Amino acid sequence: MRSSSYSALPARTLRAAVVLALAAGAVTVAPAAHAGTTAPTLAAKPYMGWSSWSMQSSKYPGLNPDGDYSYLTEANVTKQTDALAAKLKKYGYDHVNIDAGWWRDTTWKPEYDQYGRQKADPERFPSGMKAVADRIHAKGLKAGIYLPAGLEKEAYGDGKTPIWNADGCTTADIVYGDLRTTNGWDSSYKLDFSRPCTQKYIDSQAQLIAGWGYDFLKLDGVGPGSGKSGDQYDNVADVAAWNKAIAATGRPIHLELSWSLDIGHAADWKKYSNGWRIDTDVECYCNTLVSWENSVDDRWDDTPGWTRYAGPGGWNDLDSLDVGNGAMDGLTKAERQSYATLWAIAKSPLFTGDDLTRLDSYGLSLLTNKEVIALDQGATPPARPITPSDPQQVWAAKNPDGSYTVALFNLADSPASVSASWASLGFTGTASVRDLWNHENLGSLKDKVTDALPAHGSRLFTVTPHGSALAFTGYEAESSANTLAGNASVADCSACSGGKKVGNLYLGGKLTVNDVVVPKAGTYQVKIAYVSGDARSAAVSVDGGGATNHKFPSTGDWGTVETVSVPLTLKAGSNTITFDSGTSYAPDIDRIDVPKSS
Repeated sequence: MRSSSYSALPARTLRAAVVLALAAGAVTVAPAAHAGTTAPTLAAKPYMGWSSWSMQSSKYPGLNPDGDYSYLTEANVTKQTDALAAKLKKYGYDHVNIDAGWWRDTTWKPEYDQYGRQKADPERFPSGMKAVADRIHAKGLKAGIYLPAGLEKEAYGDGKTPIWNADGCTTADIVYGDLRTTNGWDSSYKLDFSRPCTQKYIDSQAQLIAGWGYDFLKLDGVGPGSGKSGDQYDNVADVAAWNKAIAATGRPIHLELSWSLDIGHAADWKKYSNGWRIDTDVECYCNTLVSWENSVDDRWDDTPGWTRYAGPGGWNDLDSLDVGNGAMDGLTKAERQSYATLWAIAKSPLFTGDDLTRLDSYGLSLLTNKEVIALDQGATPPARPITPSDPQQVWAAKNPDGSYTVALFNLADSPASVSASWASLGFTGTASVRDLWNHENLGSLKDKVTDALPAHGSRLFTVTPHGSALAFTGYEAESSANTLAGNASVADCSACSGGKKVGNLYLGGKLTVNDVVVPKAGTYQVKIAYVSGDARSAAVSVDGGGATNHKFPSTGDWGTVETVSVPLTLKAGSNTITFDSGTSYAPDIDRIDVPKSS
């Protein structure tokens, strides 16, 4: 499952353990080797499709009548396959992904073959997994499957279970002697890849799912991540072994990793897989599929640090897009649109966990908007915040044709106006604006686009500039003309424009940039270049006046510089701009750039 617990426990204890595990995170299986080792078209763009997990995990009336997670059956997969083919295939949705539990009965008792490999539960999947994949393929779709990281405890068999196609190897020869556990739920023994038999076990699993005809593998509970850290939970070697094993099958299999992967290992995930879940499960494990507060809204904070890792061959996975079923989704219409907007501009895989047999008209319109899908699937880069991560946000990306993708978000619990200034995009004058959700040209707008948004609402535009590039005056944070207070100090920074930055802005540390000169009074979109391994806030003020607290999105690590724009009201002539950490921790500041005109 996505986040499932696979320990050999009595049914009652097991169910409680599974519920706790589910709250932690989930995965779907799809074999994947990175684009460098498989066909170059593998994961050339984010995948699209359907996954079983959201309905399996929900308490929504009628979804799981035979007990928790009982929705996953051959009959239900067939029903969703037919609906996907009929309603969504022509828009690019082509994956049917079977999540956790396909080898376990409704009490979570597992089935394995004689080689310790997962085997279809005869009640859930009476025809077997190959027949299910064949049926999916017959509809012109791709079949996905799921596995947890490590050797499941129940598959160990006292260490005497033989490994397929590996003479003399048994399960005792592929794990550590102390039977240390691994993955997000400690449901498996950690594989020891210093032992020659261990790769053979991964090879045997890969050959099995390739022989069944699966095109996608979700490997779940992967660490560092999945709520765990430390050597015991480091599964980079597992992922590398899967990459190698999939390549050896000769079948292109997309490998997706889950969940809450450690960004410190982003290079490993990108090297060995085709996608990685950046966050915990989006599902609420309640009486709907998701809820705004559960973890949908977390993605606005958690996505920015990962943005630069997304690209052909491997994508940032924001999890299921459950916007199609109305009341069952548990969201307002505004929330459903914002959810879909972020997924599209972030270039996340677009896979829904909804009941495709009962999509409502609004949900269908969100899932099938060709202009929005084109953002996700085309050559446009992923967007990131160009304003601070405050309740009202602007995300943008410059497209290859010179236009911009621009999204406005109001994440507050009440209506608010949100504006995207052309100055924050780097140009001045006018621009043509197209509303993508409504398929409407808004004409030529001067200086900005503004909209009044409902609570948790959004708008999505393509902005095509007709004006000229805006000129800026830069001010380095480390300049000796500036004033440092408290703990603030100058530090080396190879990624920063002057090779240095001002850091240690914490517990009262301040940076004041002095003698910021503008020709006339007005509100200026001041660009702030900063470094911050996590989201941090700073109070920004002008000329000693009232400060506004802004939260700066994570840049992913302490060696990467990103930029956001903040509107500041400056007087004609010389000004001071102060960054104050207050009682907390602020980002490191590289420089500011002030437009030469307001």
